[in-house]
Amino acid sequence: MERIEHRAVSGGWQDVYRHTSTALGCEMNFAIYLPPQAATQRLPVLYWLSGLTCTEQNFITKAGAQRYAAEHGVILVAPDTSPRGDAVADAEGYDLGKGAGFYVNATRQPWAAHYRMYDYIVQELPALIEAKFPVTDARAISGHSMGGHGALVIALRNPQRYRSVSAFSPIVAPTQVPWGDKAFSAYLGPDRDAWKAYDATELVQTSAPPLPLLIDQGDADEFLDAQLRPQLFAQAAEQAGYPITLRMQPGYDHSYYFMASFIGEHIAHHARALKA
Repeated sequence: MERIEHRAVSGGWQDVYRHTSTALGCEMNFAIYLPPQAATQRLPVLYWLSGLTCTEQNFITKAGAQRYAAEHGVILVAPDTSPRGDAVADAEGYDLGKGAGFYVNATRQPWAAHYRMYDYIVQELPALIEAKFPVTDARAISGHSMGGHGALVIALRNPQRYRSVSAFSPIVAPTQVPWGDKAFSAYLGPDRDAWKAYDATELVQTSAPPLPLLIDQGDADEFLDAQLRPQLFAQAAEQAGYPITLRMQPGYDHSYYFMASFIGEHIAHHARALKA
């Protein structure tokens, strides 16, 4: 593991590391923010999953999250969104291949050789963080768009591993929208029943115990009606008796301006659960 960036911010340190991933079979970057409290004590961790086309850089440079993490004493970990490297399969367009891992374990070639982002986020990366940094075993998870999809799916499938979950503008029903149809057809094949394991709207119907769950969605989001459709998740959660907070925020779009406006509230949401 090699530290490749080291910057002071909000009294702590914003670092980026590169390491060899066994799950993905390639070199991977992840960002970690260590607030000032980390110099003297172990702290809980909030994992952030970014969206289509992003790397670890988008969140750490645009969201303004470090000041809130320092306020609450929470470590932030932001991995890349997909495997990288010359040997890693790619595709034309922004919504498949590099930058578009969708946080699934691919079962179809050529993707299966490297695209195992689910295992990387759930198992490998936390094991590395917990071995190398001053963290407790209290974890939370959040994300944006494709990363919001990943955060919801991972939390709903592994409620024992996380204290809370949140998302900005998540893809809540990928089996019912074009982004998911394209990615899942490639990564998982034609069996649509297999896709349900990575669909939050399907998973919320059977997941237990419930976690504190917050979703913020802008009503001016250009992807709202065709790709995101949060009402599908809200309806499924209500039918299952799974309590959620879904906030429609007037005037906000899909950009990091939206996240920067509400990231403090999301970190507070997680801090309450992490320290309960």
